[in-house]
Amino acid sequence: MSHRKPRPSRNPLTSKAFRLGLLAAGIATAAAAAPAQAAAPSSHLPRVAVANDGAHTHANQAHHTQVQDTLTVHQFGTVIAAGVRNQANAISSGCSVDDHCRSVALSFQVVTMAGTHTHLNAVNLSDAVNKHCDGCQTLAGAYQFVVSTPRPFTLDSTAQRGLADVHRRLDALTRSTDSAADLQQQVDRLAAEVKAILKTAVDGADFAPDVAVHRRFDGGWR
Repeated sequence: MSHRKPRPSRNPLTSKAFRLGLLAAGIATAAAAAPAQAAAPSSHLPRVAVANDGAHTHANQAHHTQVQDTLTVHQFGTVIAAGVRNQANAISSGCSVDDHCRSVALSFQVVTMAGTHTHLNAVNLSDAVNKHCDGCQTLAGAYQFVVSTPRPFTLDSTAQRGLADVHRRLDALTRSTDSAADLQQQVDRLAAEVKAILKTAVDGADFAPDVAVHRRFDGGWR
């Protein structure tokens, strides 16, 4: 009796993602499994794309200052559906007013995709928690930028340089000792710059862009 070898299954999840870099250690992943001919953003083959990014910090008596920031860009091209998740979590625990902790997590996620009837499931979350930590500084900010166009496009070198510059300043800001109020205002200004960069990049195309911004900011100090 002969046995036929099972044919390998094909993965329907495809995406094309590139990073502008993580200047602080972090987690930013995108599912990417695609036939070679479907890799380019200009492809019109129906596909599903997913991305999961985030920044997570936990400060305590052993590690009084914990900070992390990410700015990750995913260019999906033409898709029939996309699931994107961005999350920032900051925890401070076990410190005191005289020996306080600082925990800052900031995550920027940029997603571009094309299609006329695309189904999008976008989740953007932030959570800052003080656990028995009087006087601790705990800040979490999640910013999600979704660019949707009828036809695929690629961010040009000018847009990429602009986003890289924002990331450098975000990294410096994350490591600063600015107050919670000042930090939030400055991060909001950087987010406004990201939106402007994306809108300018798409305005050069011959279609009206849709740049959606989802913002969640949580925290302060006690």
